[in-house]
Amino acid sequence: MTVLIAGGGIGGLTLALSLHQVGVPVRVFESVQELKPLGVGINVLPHAVRELIELGLLEQLSAAAVRTKELAYFSKHGQPIWSEPRGLEAGYKWPQFSIHRGTLLKILLDAAQLRLGPENILTSHHLSDWTETANGVRAEFIDKATGKLAGAYEGPLLIACDGIHSAVREKLFPQEGPPIWNGRILWRGITAGDAFLSGRTMIMAGHETLKFVCYPISKEPDAAGKHQINWVAERHMPPTYQWRREDYNRTARLEEFLPWFENWTFDWLDVPSLIRNCPHAYEYPLVDRDPLGRWTFGRVTLLGDAAHPMYPIGSNGASQAILDARVLTREILAHGPTNAALVAYEAERRPATSDLVMLNRRNGPEQVMQLVEERAPDGYKVVTDVLSQQELEDIAANYKRVAGFQVEALNAKPPIVQAPKARAS
Repeated sequence: MTVLIAGGGIGGLTLALSLHQVGVPVRVFESVQELKPLGVGINVLPHAVRELIELGLLEQLSAAAVRTKELAYFSKHGQPIWSEPRGLEAGYKWPQFSIHRGTLLKILLDAAQLRLGPENILTSHHLSDWTETANGVRAEFIDKATGKLAGAYEGPLLIACDGIHSAVREKLFPQEGPPIWNGRILWRGITAGDAFLSGRTMIMAGHETLKFVCYPISKEPDAAGKHQINWVAERHMPPTYQWRREDYNRTARLEEFLPWFENWTFDWLDVPSLIRNCPHAYEYPLVDRDPLGRWTFGRVTLLGDAAHPMYPIGSNGASQAILDARVLTREILAHGPTNAALVAYEAERRPATSDLVMLNRRNGPEQVMQLVEERAPDGYKVVTDVLSQQELEDIAANYKRVAGFQVEALNAKPPIVQAPKARAS
């Protein structure tokens, strides 16, 4: 019987490719009419890149993504706080990739359509309900655009990969309500701009209440010598701010956030120019959900943002969904498409991701910027006058430990899925 996957995002498609890799039939159901390469830039960390390479996707990723060289933190004055190598430069066996989310999704989708067949990736299929059967699950779908029935399908398992607004999670936890907003807003965009620092650096500047993040997501410059620079501006709004809660993705208004960054012209990066020259910027609330005490109900479980939506801190959202997919595949390979596989998957992934959700709420490794702001808001000569080297190293090391990508441990760890590698395609 065919495993049913609700949601054709990064987690859902990675799971589909992984199950196909080990010989488990699978079908993906996506609510939208067409899977389009939307979104902005994301980072995929080495532990997740490893899994995509195991799926035979290195060639496609290398052609489209930037191999992140370093991560660097700066104060609001552009003064260096902490930097560390990333990916291969840090000693990992696998790179870290900076890539447009839509590009990564297209790589996964193209591979899934080729390997699974387009008949097993169904769009305009929004999960409306499900019931347990003697041998698994019967799932019912509608076309959300028309409200018409789109059919019913049976399988041994139903995996909810349907995002932060998961229809499955809502049915399992009807009292939970909407995602939690804590007063922080993100404005995101992609601008054609000049290379900065190493040319492959991801930077974070500012502090907890006002922050700017950017990194390149194009391997080569365009004809004008410009690179595609992904950026995120973040502001913790005052309690009186009335955010339009019904809007989760709206066109940004520069006058609403650019003034806070007007003076952020550093000798190595011109922040206000990046913002002004962006053709299309978007506004998002910074939201997550409280960790759940349970993901699995019979033959149904949650994966990715449906299970553990987290703040985009530490570049872990997509990476954790990829890891979910691989661990679940390993357990299905070990136990068959059964409740026992889902229980074993949850036993490993739920505690790990719950810890990460809570650590991200405390700003993860970005807390070094807040400590600098609190201790030296007017600047400093050298950062060790403000933060000790031991503090800096401990914060960075602790996040790698919780997120599961310590260099030596990851390099020594056997593959999650013991299966023949998929052929690159």
